[in-house]
Amino acid sequence: MRRPRWIAALVLALAIAAIFAGLGQWQLERAVSSGQVDDRPTETVKPLSEVASPQQPVLAVEAAQKVQTQGIFEPADYGILADRLNGERSGYWVIAHLAVDEPGAPALAVALGWAPDRDAAIAVRDRLAAQPRASGPVAVEGRYIDPDAPTVDDAEKAKGGDYDLTTMSPAALVNVWTALTDSTDVYGGYVISSSAPDGLDVIAAPEPDRSVELNWLNIFYAAEWVIFAGFAVFLWYRLARDAWERELEELEEAESDLDDRSLVEHGIH
Repeated sequence: MRRPRWIAALVLALAIAAIFAGLGQWQLERAVSSGQVDDRPTETVKPLSEVASPQQPVLAVEAAQKVQTQGIFEPADYGILADRLNGERSGYWVIAHLAVDEPGAPALAVALGWAPDRDAAIAVRDRLAAQPRASGPVAVEGRYIDPDAPTVDDAEKAKGGDYDLTTMSPAALVNVWTALTDSTDVYGGYVISSSAPDGLDVIAAPEPDRSVELNWLNIFYAAEWVIFAGFAVFLWYRLARDAWERELEELEEAESDLDDRSLVEHGIH
């Protein structure tokens, strides 16, 4: 093992082991980072303008953030969303189009409240729609949520009659809302209001899950790389030992041959 060739082989084995160990550490960091606690201050109410912008998708740092804004609800654009769970109970949301009090009056979808049956939701929707358009902005506070995937069939049917949407998607709602212009910008997400109109229950919008979940697959890969690193050093040891044992066998064979020749020579004499 102290011979130059085996010292060089050891350096190579240690270099390979270091690479494998680095890959194991990288996999371990990925396992931990994928389970990091969500420490964003989502429960601190922020102005909507500081959290999101119209015509932009909802980023991970924006989702579930409590926000506040103000604007005017468009009476013609109240609607109903079916198949909505509130806790474990299925029911209906009453939703609205808020013209946000910002330059250009961008449109924001707002989930106002939950009702256990369709008749109750329709009654609240119709009552709100019958109210005159407010002369000044009203305050809205709630949790900013990333949207559902748009469903084209829902939007098309909703335009043709009293059909309930099933997805909370601003991309679909723009096909239903009437109080929009071609230049109106729309927020990519929507707000679940922290208060509800009379006749509706407040929609449950809990804070994000902050528990840690480790990625065990990455941990398994990290353990594999550690084993590979150990195997690289073990392989060097095994090769060096095999070479040493081979030399001993050759030496023993040479000594045996020498003894045999000596015996033959003595026998002849």
